[in-house]
Amino acid sequence: MERKSLSALEQIRQIKEDSAQHPVVIYKHSTRCGISSMVLNRLERAWNPTELKSTAVYFLDLIRYRDISQEVAAAFNVPHESPQVLLINQGECVYDASHMMVSYPTIKQQVLELSAS
Repeated sequence: MERKSLSALEQIRQIKEDSAQHPVVIYKHSTRCGISSMVLNRLERAWNPTELKSTAVYFLDLIRYRDISQEVAAAFNVPHESPQVLLINQGECVYDASHMMVSYPTIKQQVLELSAS
């Protein structure tokens, strides 16, 4: 799973702009949480880059970048959770899931539904 680090507040604006062209995934990860590590591992093993080649993925270490995590929650009107995945389209969060509800098949389904509409 190729991903970019979400480590600057300015990137939130860029994510919103980019999501007008293609869906953007944000994965919020806690380095102190075993569940977060398990979910990330599961996503990395299942992720098929050819299926979601136009979907950008951002990785947010919410322990290191707490202020950015809080801004993501505010900017996309979602409660802060971890692990958490957000799917951004047209500048808005159109899907979010946390903990064991984070799964590649569901993310893929959501992205494909956006592409079909």
